Amino acid sequence: MAKQVNTVNQSEQVFDAIHSIMHLYRARQLRGLRDTPHEITHMEYKALGFFSRHPGATQGDLVAHSGRDKAQLARLLKGLRDKELLDAAADQADRRITRLTLSAQGQKIFNSLNQLGTQASGAAVDGMSAAQLTQLQTLLQQIRDNLEADGDSL
Repeated sequence: MAKQVNTVNQSEQVFDAIHSIMHLYRARQLRGLRDTPHEITHMEYKALGFFSRHPGATQGDLVAHSGRDKAQLARLLKGLRDKELLDAAADQADRRITRLTLSAQGQKIFNSLNQLGTQASGAAVDGMSAAQLTQLQTLLQQIRDNLEADGDSL
């Protein structure tokens, strides 16, 4: 029984460490966002990133990807369109569907802000070898796979 308690404590420590690391990483990103001339919130940055990676995606695609509230994202996307950071076009096959892409200005701002994320992630793994990064990535993927497989039985 002592081994089971020790394993539980170790797994809790792992997730406390992951949580702490993500908090520090996000705090650094948010500090970077505040230090730029762009008036973009963290959620707006995340939405721009989604449409940068998935040009032509829909609001529904973003809802499915993020798990966020549909109405909240509708307001967020309207704000990005009002700031002329997102372009919208009706779907060719179904005019009721709106496809979203970054505008030229949206792409420029996203690229600039994305550099902050690159700098933060580079600082986070500074001093780690390629082998260590590969091992870390493998271990984190195993955790993700375990959680995704376990989610089926919850």
